[in-house]
Amino acid sequence: MSILSITFHTTENRIPEWDQYCDNELHNMVENLIDVDKYILSEVSTDMVREGRNTNLLLVFANEELREGFLLSELPNIAERIDKVFGQEVMIFPTMLNPKRLRF
Repeated sequence: MSILSITFHTTENRIPEWDQYCDNELHNMVENLIDVDKYILSEVSTDMVREGRNTNLLLVFANEELREGFLLSELPNIAERIDKVFGQEVMIFPTMLNPKRLRF
């Protein structure tokens, strides 16, 4: 199992549009990813972000090679689509999670 966490930070003034985008376009893109075994799309609640909003996409792959393939091919395509709609008002932060121990 290999895990990738992608955080999308949206500026305050684009939150309503981002919410709609997540519910429709982003959700459809994720549903069509053939190499993803499981995913969780979440709104992030934190006291650390006072401006804007974070959304997280947790992706579970069968192995590290599939995750690397996603990072090289699919993530740039997703980022390009988001950039066309939101420009710099949505920032994307991928984080590779390498579990030391797990009970999933």
